[in-house]
Amino acid sequence: MNELIKILTLLSKDFQVLKEYIHSLNKSKIDQFKETWIDGQDVMQSLHISKRNLQSLRDNKILPFSRINGKFYYKVADLDKLLESNYSHFKPKSHGK
Repeated sequence: MNELIKILTLLSKDFQVLKEYIHSLNKSKIDQFKETWIDGQDVMQSLHISKRNLQSLRDNKILPFSRINGKFYYKVADLDKLLESNYSHFKPKSHGK
């Protein structure tokens, strides 16, 4: 009897994991959209830049965008690419003799 309870407990846990996985797959399209695109205000806050700096990034074709009714939207992936392409990693200088 104890063995059956252990098996049922394990199955219950497995079902819970499956349920959570299926729930994550069924995210609404709106949630997926919000994770993919952000508006200019969010970009300015995230990068700590001004409206003019953001406009310069658009004008100089550094940051791709979409414009709908005068409002600009940006892909989060494009922001990641921009940050990665400007990443500088400095190695500490060796003070050897």
